[in-house]
Amino acid sequence: MNGKKILITGGAGFIGSNMVEALLNDNDITVIDFTDDVKYIKGFLEDKNFHFINEDLLKYEIKEHFDIIIHLAANSDVRSGSENPMLDFSENVVLTQNILEYMRKYDVNDMIFSSSSTVFGEAPIMPTPESYGPCMPISSYGASKLANEAFISAYSHYYGIKASIFRFANIVGKNSTHGVIHDFIIKLKRNPKELEILGDGTQRKSYMHVSDCINAMITIHEKIKKTDIINLGNHGTTSVKTIADYVTSAMGLKNVKYNYTGGFNGRGWKGDIKYAELSIDKMESLGYKNKYNSDESVKLAVSEILNQY
Repeated sequence: MNGKKILITGGAGFIGSNMVEALLNDNDITVIDFTDDVKYIKGFLEDKNFHFINEDLLKYEIKEHFDIIIHLAANSDVRSGSENPMLDFSENVVLTQNILEYMRKYDVNDMIFSSSSTVFGEAPIMPTPESYGPCMPISSYGASKLANEAFISAYSHYYGIKASIFRFANIVGKNSTHGVIHDFIIKLKRNPKELEILGDGTQRKSYMHVSDCINAMITIHEKIKKTDIINLGNHGTTSVKTIADYVTSAMGLKNVKYNYTGGFNGRGWKGDIKYAELSIDKMESLGYKNKYNSDESVKLAVSEILNQY
């Protein structure tokens, strides 16, 4: 991917800022993000190939043609959905619809979209392939991402858009803003002797390092010829307790007492999927193999996030 005029929505955030870093040398990049925090893109602001628009895409009308849209903007805090499901509807579904309408009006036919493994809900088949169904999400976040996939598919058939729809596992690494690693670090800085762990600690999910996620998206999008759905994840899973062990070790803490909150069937919160692992056979068949496995991804992410603190 080079010589392109690229729009990245949500480009000041976690995955977006890593995407900017990967593509900026060879492309003209515009980021639209509505934020007071630009620390992850601050180093790009003086680059002649980088342009930043601090606007709310629920209100802002894009009036410029781009070769490709990398749509990453969303309310990414899955946990908040049980308290305010309308936030997921507006910031995920309505915002994406605005992007699709822009693409229709300006004849933009190339798109990368960040979906999520949460669209599957609690799939009894693991590793879960892209073909699994019916998808029955248990969170408003998962529901919003599934709705987005459906609208992207419809617009692809109506208007000839080629969209890579990537269903993410748990992505971790530098520039992340929330999640279990952050939760543990913040709690342990406050009290290095005890750690509250949401759920029962046995929750197991597949983790993918953000560098693998970015490289997989770029590699695979170049290869597909029409709109398709691809899982991005890892072989194997990592438990919440194991993550706690990695964090306490990296912080040089010993004999930390773990206090589990329990919760319904040991979940961390309402809408939390306790066990998740995506099949990545399709990802690998399209030519991408991860550099880091699930445990290695978490360990590296812990180190990177601690350094940024």
